[in-house]
This record gives sequence, C-alpha cells and structure tokens, in this order.
Amino acid sequence: MSDSIVIIPTYNEKENIENIIRAVFALKKAFDILIIDDGSPDGTAEIVKRLQQQEFSDRLFIVERSGKQGLGTAYICGFKWALEHGYDYVFEMDADFSHSPDDLPKLYSACAEQGADVAIGSRYCNGVNVVNWPLGRVLMSYYASMYVRLVLGIKVKDTTAGFKCYRRRVLETIELDNIHFKGYAFQIEMKYTAYKCGFKLVEVPIVFVNRVLGTSKMNTSIFGEALFGVLRLKWWSFFRKYPQAS
Repeated sequence: MSDSIVIIPTYNEKENIENIIRAVFALKKAFDILIIDDGSPDGTAEIVKRLQQQEFSDRLFIVERSGKQGLGTAYICGFKWALEHGYDYVFEMDADFSHSPDDLPKLYSACAEQGADVAIGSRYCNGVNVVNWPLGRVLMSYYASMYVRLVLGIKVKDTTAGFKCYRRRVLETIELDNIHFKGYAFQIEMKYTAYKCGFKLVEVPIVFVNRVLGTSKMNTSIFGEALFGVLRLKWWSFFRKYPQAS
C-alpha cells in the first residue's frame, strides 16, 4: 500500500478513465487511486471494476454512489475513505487529463519534503498557464480568483484550483461535515478553511490543459455559486471558531 491516494470523482468519463488510471500507475512514485463514481450511465464504473479485478486489485478502489450528488460531496466521501484506510497524503485530481499525472510527484514533494500542508497545482502562480481554453473562460477564472483573494484575504493566486495534495492532518483537523458547498465553491471553501485553521498552503506551478475527450461539467451557475459563496464564507468566518493546526 502506498502512503498516497489520488481521489478522482467521475460522471460519464468512459473516454478518459482507463487512460488516466494507467498514467497514474505508470509513475515511478507509487500512488493508489480511489474513484468516486456518481452513477455514470456510460459505464465508467464498469471499466474501473474491470481494471480493478484484472490488474490492480491492491491499488485501485471505487465507491459507487447513486446519481449526481456534487463534486464537494464526492471529495468529502473520498477524504473520509482515505483517512479510514490510513493514507498520509490525499490528492484531488480530475479524470480528463486537464491535470497531468506527471505533476503528482511535484505536489507530493511539496508536502512530504518541503513542509507544505496543502500543495495546490496552480494555473496562475507563474503567469497564466492554461491551454485550449476560450479567452473568456480564462479571464473569468483568473478574475474570479483575484476576487476571492480580495474578499477572503487569502494569499493564493489560484483559489479555484482542483488539483491538490493534503497532508493527512489537514483533513483530520478540518471539520469535513461542516463544509457547506457541493460545487466548485467547495474548492475555495476547503482552501480558506485550511488557511483559517493555520495550515501552510503552497502553490506549485502546473500547466492546465482543457479536456480533449468527454464533456465539461463547467457552466455559468457554477461560477455564480462560487462568486456568492465567497461572500457567505467571509460572513460565516466572523462567527465560526476554526480548529487550529496542532
């Protein structure tokens, strides 16, 4: 068993799922994988279970849920599973190769060797490193992160990033059942909560590549949740007592 597990939420990712699993397992550093599948009607879970049974029984795991329950709840489910199974480093990663598996060791190194509690695969800490996104989406994402920094006072340039490594103690300290958001505002809430708990957040530069296969789950309502959710996070922070890093 590895000390690290990569959590990949899926919904209709049959075009990508086998390739991303094989790419992670091909790395020199050993990572286990946990798939959280929300009842994909395209057979994503069946592909994972075939790989699990035929090749990767000791490294590949899957939790199947009924219906689309949201990105945030998928990751919370995965975090709890990872803690129960004794992993020291827990990763978030997309299934569609927008996050390169080759960057996983860099995030691991930031936490395991360089003292970070949360390592963030950042599109914006070293210029704008996004490939194949329409300009409007790049600008919306970039300025959304700037807005989050202004409102929350958090010194992270890519506040909506979904490619991360957490040390175990971060997920043990954060009260996971008190995380409110289910969509992409979840990514902001997790970073802000870790920051308020006193953990060290470090950005690691990556290149984000828009998916080639499958369908994006992003839409304008997701950005709306994030924009208004930031104000709610700030408001809640005035009344909430955050558990502190030990």
